Amino acid sequence: MSLTQFSVDDGPHSMDGLRFSARDGAEPVEAFISRKVMDVWVDSIEHSGGRQSLFRDQYNALGKLNIAALERIVDEKYRRGAAFNRQHPFVEILFSDVTASGEALNLTELVREQLPPEFHRVT
Repeated sequence: MSLTQFSVDDGPHSMDGLRFSARDGAEPVEAFISRKVMDVWVDSIEHSGGRQSLFRDQYNALGKLNIAALERIVDEKYRRGAAFNRQHPFVEILFSDVTASGEALNLTELVREQLPPEFHRVT
């Protein structure tokens, strides 16, 4: 059975990443993809060379834009069950899950704001 009512939780929370809620029948399911994983995924597409971490509004917007792809990744990991997901029914998506899925991330609406000079790394 596939998860239903899959949505991005863009309300206030203390997790540093993209949080989802879904249902498995009557059972609530929570899924999470860390900001670090989102950063690596975006960087693998942008190839910009200068890493800039995503802000909450950016990764939430990317989550909503790519909801179908993210739902497939979460659903696939969830269906593997507790043997492959020790925090079941909580699903944490790792970059290895993203890579294994082969899903593409649509970045067409990602807006990068220019950071002030004091935020740039000195090499």
